[in-house]
Amino acid sequence: MPFPLREILNRLRVRPAASLPPAALAPLLSAEEIAQLAVQAELLAEAQPAREVHDHHAGDWSSPWLGHGLDFEESRPYVAGDDIRDMDWRTTARTGRAYLKSYREERQPTLHLVLDREAGMRFGTRRRLKVTQAARAAALFAFAAAGHNAAIGGSLWDAADLELPPLHGRSGALALIEAAARPCPPLPDAAAEPVHYLDRLVALDAGLPRGAELIVLSDFAWLREVHEPLLARLAERMDLFAVQIIDPVERALPDVGLARFHDMTRGDERWIDTGHASIRADHAAAFRERQAAIAHRLARTGARHLVLGSEVDDLLPILLGHHA
Repeated sequence: MPFPLREILNRLRVRPAASLPPAALAPLLSAEEIAQLAVQAELLAEAQPAREVHDHHAGDWSSPWLGHGLDFEESRPYVAGDDIRDMDWRTTARTGRAYLKSYREERQPTLHLVLDREAGMRFGTRRRLKVTQAARAAALFAFAAAGHNAAIGGSLWDAADLELPPLHGRSGALALIEAAARPCPPLPDAAAEPVHYLDRLVALDAGLPRGAELIVLSDFAWLREVHEPLLARLAERMDLFAVQIIDPVERALPDVGLARFHDMTRGDERWIDTGHASIRADHAAAFRERQAAIAHRLARTGARHLVLGSEVDDLLPILLGHHA
């Protein structure tokens, strides 16, 4: 079903605030860009295989778990303790042995998208902010899941976290995208403590059903050893996909001479002469070390991991190669 541009425009309207500049009031995604992502998501949906699902929303996808339902699956030999109301009398009469009917339950897949909107994600030097790239990827995932009539919910990690309950198909996609595209003005210089992320992971573990698909869009600068056990539990219970958003300047400093840098998470400021090749080399080496640590931690949890540059315009080829 198409997603009309008029409806998207209405959902993205924001009320002006005198205390903020116009740019800070603009949605992260325009209605036109969202409409383009909806078209691209059709290709992503076609490439996604059916996944094992264990949620109890009514839907069109079949669970591999057998139980009482409307669709007959198979007959199997009777085992002591089985409910005789499910006896397959025809097969029993034909074979002379007691057989039972099994059914395949109709269950709906659940997609839960986590968007990190903390201070470090509100940064960008090429094309867009990291949080904007996260919103673009989330829109693609949500539209693709809507094509499968999945139940779509989400968590926005922000100054005040927002939880979106799962809604079926198109309604869930629009609610998620509306929230993801909300204006994202700079936050006060403050970083969420590691224990705050720990609480967020605990909430995901408690609130999501086994077999759900969980996609976390973040720079994962917060990831510490203390988070690994919970991430590993999430990866064991569901399909965990970590999409790490990185800005080009985080990989390599440009040669722009003496420049002032501001740490949005700690409030620190520092002057750095980027004209020195040794300084740029040290920065690149520090990035590689941090990135290796993040990749190692995520690998130990069992999560799938994708690194996505914030400057990338065409997301579809990258996601098609990593989200199958």
